Amino acid sequence: MRCLLHPVYFPNIITMALLAQQQCVWEVMDYFEKQTFRNRTYISTDQGKQMLSIPISHVGGKKGKQYYREVETDNTYPWQRQHWRSLQTAYRSSPFFEYYEDDLAPLFQKAAASLLDHNIHCMEIVCSLLNLTLPTQKTTLYNPSPKEVRDMRFLVDAKRPAPIKMPVYTQVFTERNGFIENLSILDLLFNEGPNTLNYLQELNLTDA
Repeated sequence: MRCLLHPVYFPNIITMALLAQQQCVWEVMDYFEKQTFRNRTYISTDQGKQMLSIPISHVGGKKGKQYYREVETDNTYPWQRQHWRSLQTAYRSSPFFEYYEDDLAPLFQKAAASLLDHNIHCMEIVCSLLNLTLPTQKTTLYNPSPKEVRDMRFLVDAKRPAPIKMPVYTQVFTERNGFIENLSILDLLFNEGPNTLNYLQELNLTDA
C-alpha cells in the first residue's frame, strides 16, 4: 500500500525511510500549520538538538488559514545563510560533510519563494545523493480519512515523539549529547555517507 506524506524541509529519518521502502504520495492540499516539519528540521550540535526554521510570510491575520501550497518564505531575513552556517559548524568534522557539501550548498544560496517548492527541491537533491527517485504523485483533493493509502501525515507534527526506536549510529557529538534519534536526514547523511541508504532500507517501520 502506498503511504501519504507531507513534503517537509530536509525530512527526518523516519520519513526518509518511508520514501526508501514504500511508494509514497504527497499531501499538498491541506492548510499550513505551525510547529510542523513543513518549515523546520532538527540537527545535532555541540549544544544538543537544534532547530532550523524557515520563516514564512502572509500566514494568518486577516487572511486566516492559508493552504500549504500557497505559503511563501520570508526572505527579508537571511535564513538560508544562517542555516548553512549552522550546518557547517555542526558537521564540518563529520566523516562525509565535505563529500556532499558541493551538492547541497546551492540550496542555501538561491532565494526560495514557495515553501512547498523549496522543500520538494531539497528532497530531490537528497534523493539524488541516495540514488532514490523522489515520488511525484500529489493529492488533488484533501481527504481527512483516506482508505486507499497508509496515512502517515501525522509525521509532520514536530512535537510528536518518534513512533519507533532507531538503531544507534555515531554522531559528531555522541560523547557529549548521547544519541539523538530521528534528526534531519542530513545528520544521517553526513555521519554515515554511502551507508545511509542501507540504514533507511533496513529500518523497521512496522510500528510506525
